[in-house]
Amino acid sequence: MLVWENYSHSPMNNIVPEFVEFLPTTLEEGKLYISMKYCTAVHLCACGCGKRVVTPLQPSGWSLSFDGLVTLRPSIGNFEYPCMSHYFITNNEIQWLPKEIVMKGNKKKKTKKRKKLKFKRKFPFLSIG
Repeated sequence: MLVWENYSHSPMNNIVPEFVEFLPTTLEEGKLYISMKYCTAVHLCACGCGKRVVTPLQPSGWSLSFDGLVTLRPSIGNFEYPCMSHYFITNNEIQWLPKEIVMKGNKKKKTKKRKKLKFKRKFPFLSIG
């Protein structure tokens, strides 16, 4: 199992699902709060930095499966946070991705943002997300 080396906090290896109607304002470390009513899952970053991670559950976004254990797909990539942590949640376990994959993912995301910005400048009259 990989251990996250990119942050000085204590990384988590497991997460416990908690089904709620409304998402709490204060989150506990190590819990994945799931609101089926609002199709959202939220947790504190698994690296231990304390940042709130929101994953909207929808066909074009994340999907959640639960059979006593929770699996969330695709991976959680916190590239906007200083920790830049990247992991999967599979059967309540945090599966860390190697630093190289994090850096590649971040580079691809920045390239995609640059292309989108370039397109918006070239065609300002078109509305894209």
